[in-house]
Amino acid sequence: MKKQTSNIIQLHFTDNNLARNLFGPEESHLRQLSDQLGVEIHVRGGEISIRGDDEKIRLVKKVLTQLYDMLQKGYPVMEGDIERVLRIVADDKEASLHELFLDSIIIPAKKKVIYPKTPGQKDYLKAIMKNDVVFGIGPAGTGKTYLAMARAVSCLLKGDCERIILTRPAIEAGEKLGFLPGDLVEKVNPYLRPLYDALHDMLDFDKAKKMLERGEIEVAPLAFMRGRTLNDAFVILDEAQNCTREQMKMFLTRIGQKSRVVVTGDITQIDLPREKQSGLVHALKILKNIPGIAFHYLTDQDVMRHTLVRDIILAYEEDHQKENFYKKEAV
Repeated sequence: MKKQTSNIIQLHFTDNNLARNLFGPEESHLRQLSDQLGVEIHVRGGEISIRGDDEKIRLVKKVLTQLYDMLQKGYPVMEGDIERVLRIVADDKEASLHELFLDSIIIPAKKKVIYPKTPGQKDYLKAIMKNDVVFGIGPAGTGKTYLAMARAVSCLLKGDCERIILTRPAIEAGEKLGFLPGDLVEKVNPYLRPLYDALHDMLDFDKAKKMLERGEIEVAPLAFMRGRTLNDAFVILDEAQNCTREQMKMFLTRIGQKSRVVVTGDITQIDLPREKQSGLVHALKILKNIPGIAFHYLTDQDVMRHTLVRDIILAYEEDHQKENFYKKEAV
């Protein structure tokens, strides 16, 4: 077995403010790289030295130099980016973060830049731009709804559509709101809250409020879509795994001229009664060969929330596979 030799290189970052962002609070980003790759990293001002075997040094250098380049272009480095970028460059030696971030979405109302952070997210955004109807399927935290909403807000502000319609099934897809206290708005608001939260992350509260009042943005439960024709709109159906077959058919047949539709859902978290088939699962089977409809699958590799979320998803997937194995063995 060939013995690996330990080498050392120096990297120098001229802008101290950007270097501090790159290194992380109390150099936490560098410690993360050191722990994951087993290299030694020492800092002096904007200069660092890296000691380890050649391949691991190469990975550290690529992660840091590419992230520093993105910082210079105005893209912030957030918590969790180090692990994601390390995963990308480890899987693909030719990976370019610059090319990945080219598909950024500019939200002028908040001077905000939203960009895909994984190849899967980049392909998802491309699919939204190329197709009239896109199904985004994946686990929690992969940015399915957030990226779709960012694209919708960008289109509305640029005049590419007249309105945004955000909808989701309420309360276990049955929409049995009569049992809840309060008027209709009070009943449905808790189930629409995640959509409002994402919207306010992209638009100032007052601007969002005015657009909602003018009908330029509409947030409503899925039942409100019945009998309507949705023309010149960017429509997002969230939590679609909790639609019934009938609800999904109703929704998809609302599509009007010059409209774009994104349907998002996680088929591993279906809350429907056992006797009801998910409209999302059914749609994946019967619509896959229709031109203009795209299906994009995001995975645990695209999770953008706390790094523990990815590990939790993998643990549940492993447990599910074991259950299926034992069921087959018992037959």
